[in-house]
Amino acid sequence: MPSMNRSRVAAAVANLALFTWALGFSLFTGMTRLESTGPPSPDWLVLADLLGGVAGLVMIWWRRRAPTGIAVALVLMSAVSELAAGPMLVALFTVAVHRRRRTAWTVFGLSIVTAAVMSLLRPTGGDPWLLVLVFGVAVQAAAVGWGLYIQYRRRLLWSLQDRAARAETETRLRMEHAQRLVRDAIAREIHDVLGHRLSILSLHAGALEYRQDASPDEVRRAVRVIRESSHQALQDLREVIGVLRAPITELGGPTLADLPELVEEAADAGSVVRLDRHHAEPVPDALGRAGYRIVQEGLTNARRHAPGAEVDIDVAGEPGGELTVSVRNTAPPTAVDPGTPGRGLVGLTERVALLEGRLEYGPTDDGGWHLDARIPWPS
Repeated sequence: MPSMNRSRVAAAVANLALFTWALGFSLFTGMTRLESTGPPSPDWLVLADLLGGVAGLVMIWWRRRAPTGIAVALVLMSAVSELAAGPMLVALFTVAVHRRRRTAWTVFGLSIVTAAVMSLLRPTGGDPWLLVLVFGVAVQAAAVGWGLYIQYRRRLLWSLQDRAARAETETRLRMEHAQRLVRDAIAREIHDVLGHRLSILSLHAGALEYRQDASPDEVRRAVRVIRESSHQALQDLREVIGVLRAPITELGGPTLADLPELVEEAADAGSVVRLDRHHAEPVPDALGRAGYRIVQEGLTNARRHAPGAEVDIDVAGEPGGELTVSVRNTAPPTAVDPGTPGRGLVGLTERVALLEGRLEYGPTDDGGWHLDARIPWPS
């Protein structure tokens, strides 16, 4: 609202300034003409001059509503009314500011013709006709040129503002996209880390609940695994939260070198796991982390959906080829509802896709489940 009021005040001030200038210019040219040649003749020309000047000053206030029409009318009136010269120049200036260049030059061409007509109808006393015409055309050209300059300057400012607005929007969208990527990466890390640990906790806690006949040694062993897994889960969570302050490219985590520890944890939880590694060394960090998370997700899903099943893990690859990771479990000893793929597999698919690899998973012919990934290994 305040900006709208400021715009109205600025427009009123501009109109008043142009009205004052047009009035002064018309009076100056009229007085100069009277001193040099006396009153115009015949009498109708005197009346036309006065009416044209008054009408032109009134039309200045509405010039922005119809710039071209008012400019053409004032240009035609200036052929017989010297007092209309001031308003006519203001109208030429307005057309140059608010209309296309072709329109401005067309109206300017018409003003040259009317200037020649005025010079013929009312010649000056001692000045050559051509000199008077050239002076009038020069003044009109200055008005049009100044108006075009202001139009080009406004367009330049508008284009710069538009570019700045678009750049700001693009920057905001890029920041939002980067934030989504970071959130997705953190969500995948938290799921992969805690899902594995919590599945071990759930398995042993369930065993303590349903096995009332467990021996003290078995209870102590289960409690020890629960305590160690809880402690490790807290440690992993602290590490994941710690990378929130680091760039996404600096996300750390276990790699393929940590697979033996992962398999040992699964064996302590009661799973039968066989690991076969025959890949080149060293493995790039990004590939190593992805391979570790794939194996971890496969073991977690096997404990959840196929308790008691045997799991075979095969990791192979070399530079210039692919890193292949395969996690397969046999059918569970007792029927278990496999459920539907959760967010873990979705996040794992996104992780592999970021490395331009592909992930496949699903049931096997013998009632088990397979999780296979193929990721390009740069040479």
